[in-house]
Amino acid sequence: MTQAYAAAVTSPRPGLPTDGGEAARLTVERAVGLLAGRARCRLAEAHRHLLRMAAEEERGLVEVASGVIRLLDVSDADTGGIPGLDTGRAPMQLSAPVRRFAPWIGMIQRVLDVSPGMASYLNAERAPDGRLVDLVWAAASPDAVAPNGLRGAQLIGVSMAEHFPEVLASERWHAYQHVLDTGAPAVMGPFPHRDGRYSVRAHRLGEGLLLNWTRHDDHPGGFAERLAGTERLGNLGWGEWDLVSGEIYWSDQLYRIYERDPRLGPLDPVTSERHGLAEDEPLRSAAKAQLDRGERIDVITRVRVNGKVKHLRTVADVSRDTAGRPLRIYGIVQDVTEQETGAKRLAEVERQLDEQRRSLAAEHELAARLQRIILPIPDGPIVLPGLKVALRYLPAGQESLVGGDWYHAAELRDGSVLLAVGDVAGHGTQAATAMAQLRHALRALAVTTSDPGELLGHLNKLTCDLERESPEMAATAVVARFDPARHEVVWAQAGHPPPLLSRGGSTAPLERPEGHMLGVVDDAVYPTARLDFRVGDVLLLYTDGLVEHRRRGPDDGLASVIATVDEAVRASPEQPLAQLLARLRRTNPDDDTCILAARPVTGETQDLRRYLSDAAKMSHLRR
Repeated sequence: MTQAYAAAVTSPRPGLPTDGGEAARLTVERAVGLLAGRARCRLAEAHRHLLRMAAEEERGLVEVASGVIRLLDVSDADTGGIPGLDTGRAPMQLSAPVRRFAPWIGMIQRVLDVSPGMASYLNAERAPDGRLVDLVWAAASPDAVAPNGLRGAQLIGVSMAEHFPEVLASERWHAYQHVLDTGAPAVMGPFPHRDGRYSVRAHRLGEGLLLNWTRHDDHPGGFAERLAGTERLGNLGWGEWDLVSGEIYWSDQLYRIYERDPRLGPLDPVTSERHGLAEDEPLRSAAKAQLDRGERIDVITRVRVNGKVKHLRTVADVSRDTAGRPLRIYGIVQDVTEQETGAKRLAEVERQLDEQRRSLAAEHELAARLQRIILPIPDGPIVLPGLKVALRYLPAGQESLVGGDWYHAAELRDGSVLLAVGDVAGHGTQAATAMAQLRHALRALAVTTSDPGELLGHLNKLTCDLERESPEMAATAVVARFDPARHEVVWAQAGHPPPLLSRGGSTAPLERPEGHMLGVVDDAVYPTARLDFRVGDVLLLYTDGLVEHRRRGPDDGLASVIATVDEAVRASPEQPLAQLLARLRRTNPDDDTCILAARPVTGETQDLRRYLSDAAKMSHLRR
């Protein structure tokens, strides 16, 4: 595959980008390649990092890619074409060795990612006289491996001259120079290399070399290749310890697990023991005893590798002679650090969630108890001078969302009636505590004044003081004073939904006087409005949970409530309050709702339930 790709790419010369889309793609690929070379990572990882940079900086991907190129690209200025793809032109005369980047390096890496065997693409560095002075890995297949044990993406950015200077003095180096100069491919080998015999094919691709290594003691896709693939996928390696000769063998992956240079050879058993954590000594001793009894072991222990702690699973067995004497220990070591770390993180998250659930449950219970104490909801209507008031509290759909909605309905010293409904932003004990402070403050302030505007002014100052202690605290409220002698309601509001008035079978919101939310403006002024309130009228005060919904606008919710009020009044025009509260439902499941409904009464108006209750008492006395 890699040879066919080389032939396809080197034959035609790609033209310049003809539109912004192609130019943008080349810019991004160029930046990805530079990032991958600098970080020695796969192109996919570099591309994800580039996307993350663009998201964090809130800039376009091409803009960020251009900045990366300006910082990392060290190529010299050239014409607008892609350098090096015109295989017929003479080499440029350069003043110093440079590393060129081909915008199509991403395509090369994608091909190599799915190529079997060992293949690499290396950028060529030339001296001013055209002599080849270095080869630098720019792309590599997953199976590509260097003499020092580096494999695949680990090779990106590695310099041949710096890490493998012996190659520069070999015949292969002269062959590489000839391939670059003439464009004619070359085949070298077979020759011994590490633990096998190899040959290498070299093709010129752009201004670099595409190298393909073949191992001759194992056919492509054979056992060794499948075994290496299994080791990579499972992050495991295998080893043997000949107890007779003392020889130890490690697979390539085992070296990578222990992050050890293969040229140093395997760790001896004594040194390997020193890598283990002292806390795991009982586990290791038990495993040794298990092996001595002729049993297979399967144990996870911890080792310290280059300052890091790794969790290694070891599955091992012993082969014995006919007399039962141990001859060889062989086993598999798998790095399960990620799984163990993930399991610990999950356990920690579960513990934190459990603590959070217990904390939320305790807070909810405290807030609910506080709410019940502060805001008792009567079972039936409240009879006040010239007025009958019915109340209903609808808690949020989630039990943990104890809110700060409140009401007030009480007779004043001058014989008038004070009505109020308020809503403190937020949920939990803080909202419930603030609700208690506002409700009790209103009750206390009503001794000094009964003017709704003045009362809201005092509540606003209190809320501003509370906001300094609890930032972002805010509240809304509507306060109304009913004069039974004049059949008049004077009211004011602070950022609260308008009350609804039902009169003559039709319901509509009242026109609100101006008024800032509580806790927003220190010296806010709250003007009042007046309303004639006669027998047959119904006034509805409520919090926003009745009309606002996260998936619908407040106008839709308000229209639904108005229709419900009209239906309730038509169903029971003489005593609409019970019908009204029975029909109204919470609109927002994430918010609690407080509803106060009031209607004027005269001395001749009686509540049906009181009448029935009195009749029942008289019947009982007659018996």
